[in-house]
Amino acid sequence: MASDLSSLLEAEDFRKAARSYLPHVLFEYMDRGSERETALKQGRAALDRLRIVPSLLREAGPCDLSCSVLGKTLATPLIVAPTAIAGMIRPGGEARIASAAASHGIPVCLATQSIVPIEAVTKESPGNVWFQLYIWQNRQRMLDLLERVKAAGVETLVVTVDTAAQPLRHYNRRNGFSMGFRPTPRSVLDIAAHPNWAANALLKPLVQGRGIPDFPHYPEGLRPDVLRPQQDASVRLATDVTWRDIEHLRMVWKGSLVLKGLLCAEDVAQARRTGVDGIVVSTHGGRNLDSAPAVVDVLPSLADEAGNMTVIADSGIRQGSDVFKMLALGADAVMIGRLPLYGLAAAGSAGVERILHMLLEELRITMGLSGKKRISDLGMETLLGVRIQE
Repeated sequence: MASDLSSLLEAEDFRKAARSYLPHVLFEYMDRGSERETALKQGRAALDRLRIVPSLLREAGPCDLSCSVLGKTLATPLIVAPTAIAGMIRPGGEARIASAAASHGIPVCLATQSIVPIEAVTKESPGNVWFQLYIWQNRQRMLDLLERVKAAGVETLVVTVDTAAQPLRHYNRRNGFSMGFRPTPRSVLDIAAHPNWAANALLKPLVQGRGIPDFPHYPEGLRPDVLRPQQDASVRLATDVTWRDIEHLRMVWKGSLVLKGLLCAEDVAQARRTGVDGIVVSTHGGRNLDSAPAVVDVLPSLADEAGNMTVIADSGIRQGSDVFKMLALGADAVMIGRLPLYGLAAAGSAGVERILHMLLEELRITMGLSGKKRISDLGMETLLGVRIQE
């Protein structure tokens, strides 16, 4: 854990601290993209290409970061994205993130493949937790999980729809990692070289009688764990997902329904016709299709197509000005995934709270220097370098 949080001033500081604390295999799983990492690099380059044109000599005053998302007013435009490995970074990782985010009024979307169960996370942050769903090959097992999620008090379901095939992440294969550790000489030496992490993430749960961390949203008897990540065929990601699945989910899920991973206008239009409440324009953080377009290039046209649906954007957010740019391009809110994980690895709950505070402070400063007081003031006329792809 970083001994002096005041030394962590920007995202790269947290990233370096996370890299020092975590085994190489786990850090790369969290940090990298797919194939040649073109989507990861070009997504970042596209954000950097956009320039913010300030409008000066406006009435000064505190910035209002509140916004409307899925019919509710949020204190900020941030939402913590679903990430599968927070509980492998530090014990109780997902609950720690939820607690830190709640202090800022930021919702957290819990992943299907989380280490901490939905019941524990909603207890830590009641009314502030969304749930991310992968559609399993056995649809009835998936519907059983949804009943459990409903019973935990979750009102917003986020269905990830951009993973019809397993993406190629070559570093995972080389490192012996796939939602857990495959024991190889390389991975064993890697873990041994990071004793603080090993003691916290692996040994402490064993000593406390909690066993090897597993994935508690999977059915009893079919749960993989971090040392045995293989999944039963019935709960593997379905490769035959169609709009009929979304129509069925719309019938059975009475809360807000959001689709994550959309990048083309035709899909957004179909989501609107199906009665979906919101979309997440996303490249999966550059971790899936390596030839995907940059989110900022497709976001304006997709936001137009979305009509009354809530539009959330993610992928590549590293600083407050990135949030500003996504909002100016038409997003109602943004999801952040890697940043909370960097904070968690760097300094536990305090690290998450600090990195969220940092991002909000950067957003307020960017708005202030740009002459904008409210999120609703942000529009494309604020930006130079916008390219819109149909």
